[in-house]
Amino acid sequence: MKETNYLVIGSGVAGLTFAVKIAEKHPRRNIIIVTKGDEDESNTKYAQGGIAVVLDLEEDSFQKHIQDTLIAGDGLCNEEVVEMVVKEGPQRLKELIAWEANFDLTSDGDFDLGKEGGHSEYRVVHHKDVTGYEVERALLQRVHQLQNITLLSHHFAIDLITDHHLKANNKDNLSCYGAYVLNQKNGKIITIQADHTLLASGGIGRVYGHTTNPAIATGDGIAMAYRAKALIKDMEFIQFHPTALYNPEGGSYFLISEAVRGFGAYLRNKEGYRFMPDYDQRAELASRDIVSQSIDSELKKSGDTHVFLDCTHLDITAFKKHFPNIYDKCLEYHIDVEKDWIPVVPASHYLCGGIVVDRDGKTSIHNLFACGECTRTGLHGANRLASNSLLEALVYAHNIFKYLSVDQQVVKSLPIPDWNDEGTSIPKEHILIQHNLKELQALMRDYVGIVRSNKRLSKAIVRLDLIYNEVEEFYKESKITTTLCELRNMVNVAHLIITQSLERKENRGGYFNQDYYDPKN
Repeated sequence: MKETNYLVIGSGVAGLTFAVKIAEKHPRRNIIIVTKGDEDESNTKYAQGGIAVVLDLEEDSFQKHIQDTLIAGDGLCNEEVVEMVVKEGPQRLKELIAWEANFDLTSDGDFDLGKEGGHSEYRVVHHKDVTGYEVERALLQRVHQLQNITLLSHHFAIDLITDHHLKANNKDNLSCYGAYVLNQKNGKIITIQADHTLLASGGIGRVYGHTTNPAIATGDGIAMAYRAKALIKDMEFIQFHPTALYNPEGGSYFLISEAVRGFGAYLRNKEGYRFMPDYDQRAELASRDIVSQSIDSELKKSGDTHVFLDCTHLDITAFKKHFPNIYDKCLEYHIDVEKDWIPVVPASHYLCGGIVVDRDGKTSIHNLFACGECTRTGLHGANRLASNSLLEALVYAHNIFKYLSVDQQVVKSLPIPDWNDEGTSIPKEHILIQHNLKELQALMRDYVGIVRSNKRLSKAIVRLDLIYNEVEEFYKESKITTTLCELRNMVNVAHLIITQSLERKENRGGYFNQDYYDPKN
């Protein structure tokens, strides 16, 4: 048993920002961060584009950023939340800079602002094409300077501890008391009791297999919250990034940043035809849902596996300066951006829904907070505006910090039972896990992808039930492993995506069901 004031699950920008703030404010309180991979492995690390912040009030304005966000969200954003997040942006950026995060500057010393799809002005602050990596570096540097933070890497959170584990009959007023955590290095499961628990566990991209997300993005936090009976909403709104580097072998896809299109790149089919102006007057700078659906339409018409991003007309010297990581990655695949078109395809990228939280990051379970991509705040609505995700994480981490700085309630030590694995054995049939994982990912890609239908969704839920029953039976008889728990979590997340897709009876933002398509609109 370990006891702590704050348990943070996840080590991306959301979890680290909260941990740094609360540790600095309250040096006598202790914080434990658990993360299942290396300490820097998170979706944050792979965020290329940047942070959308209004800084130039002559050319830009808060109202323009608000309006761009509302348009992208297709009528489902919470306008009060959008206004709050946008207006807090400059202050949150100042804090990152104070923590020694570096951002690109012009020769005049001003921020070198980028422009991405859906934005009406240049407002994206970035560090070349590895912004998330730089933010992660700065935050981890600060974490290691604070004595009251313990960071446990290679520790996998299995389940939240709630009244259910205490055999308490509090169905209408559930509380969270920490989590059961697997030490992946020695296989032991530890009980961490916490006054307050923060889920900052990132996204769900691996549910689709073909994704820009790292291998750790298996929806663990959402699945744990779902099993704990927290409110989950808007899971049907999966954002597919339009331009991932095509990988014929599948698996993780390297992201070709939205900023490349903002820099002037064109999308073309294999015949060389620039097709985006046929779909939207903003062409390549339309929002991600429109660009992804447009590419999907082109691929269905042609039967091709990918389209192309043409950068050959751009200033190659400037391109290398702005996108050195992308340039080098393309060269690894024998693609010379100066001469060759980049083969691209949409891939699962970001979840706009998740665990429902209020403006203070509170979930529907007492003492359980959530922040970052695993949440549904109301900012993104039906579709996230590019580079609003890091901004959202920074703002909500700050709001949770403010709330908990005032609320100093301490949970008394409770008789929490140890993890019970009596009667289980070490799984010998790992092939069952891999087989079900591949089947799940294929099911989600083929039946619950960019374009859906009620028939495909109905078939998907039937097939998912078969996978679920097999995984649950295997889970009950096996000792805990990370791969088994991840598969279980992905099955839970897939169930939420499919059932909430079936509940939506109209097309909005990133959700497109061909049964509700009206060509007149």
